[in-house]
Amino acid sequence: MRVSRAFPFTAWSLWLLLLAGALSVAHAENLEGYRLAADDQITIIVFGEPDLSMERVRIAPNGTISMPLIGQVKVAGLTAAEAEQKITALLKDGYLKKPAVTVSVAEYRLFYVTGEVKKPGGYSYRDGLTVHKAVSLAGGFTERAARNKISITHEGSKTPVKGVKLTDPVRPGDVINVQESFF
Repeated sequence: MRVSRAFPFTAWSLWLLLLAGALSVAHAENLEGYRLAADDQITIIVFGEPDLSMERVRIAPNGTISMPLIGQVKVAGLTAAEAEQKITALLKDGYLKKPAVTVSVAEYRLFYVTGEVKKPGGYSYRDGLTVHKAVSLAGGFTERAARNKISITHEGSKTPVKGVKLTDPVRPGDVINVQESFF
């Protein structure tokens, strides 16, 4: 009896597969229940109605978007699924018989890095972003940075989370602050 070696499954490859799955689940949990807010860009597809579909529309500071036929729609504070339901209901109310709507986030709002980094400022959110990656986007630590004194203030919270690790996840709208070392 001959064993095929076309797909060798070693303990190492199984471990890598499990690790990749765990990391993707951890990231999915990081943005699970993500609430839309000002400066997010969303794509709205109304199937069979290209004139009603919109690509990369930015949510205004007041939390609304402007859609053909239905006008201003407040989507801030909603998940993408809730925005779909709201837009579907508005289109059903006298405009379309059976609208099929999909809403997805095209670009998340900025996150910010302040303090002892080389290029403090706002940066585009990317999937799988950690504090270490965020600091790297900001040019890295300065010579005076206290790498063990990093805090994150999550959007909507007034109290920063202290004792942040470099491997901690970052979410859209977060403010990361790297403090100065005095030694």
